[in-house]
Amino acid sequence: MANAPVDEVVSKRDICKAQGVTPGFLIKIMQPLIAKGLVKSYRGMSGGFALGRPAGQISLWDIIEAVEGPILLNKCLIHPGYCERDENCPVHRIWITARDALRDILGGTTLAELAQRAQ
Repeated sequence: MANAPVDEVVSKRDICKAQGVTPGFLIKIMQPLIAKGLVKSYRGMSGGFALGRPAGQISLWDIIEAVEGPILLNKCLIHPGYCERDENCPVHRIWITARDALRDILGGTTLAELAQRAQ
């Protein structure tokens, strides 16, 4: 879908064939992406899926969070004060730095870039 023009509908069958997945698995993965507006679903004879916005505006971080939920790395990052040792823990700051670096890398990688690398 990342190689298709915006709003071009790609059939479920074509996606399954290209990715080597079953229709059931595809639907399971698409549901949270649709809920987050990253993908649009179309029913009927010419139905299928299209990206919800241009591939260059959808990051790997967006996709992972849509499917998996928030990426925290450690429970202490859930929210400030979740862990009573936040202020005194020598590792807490490292967890924050690691999370931010991961967000920078995944958030800075778009579907358009991934599609181009795959060609």
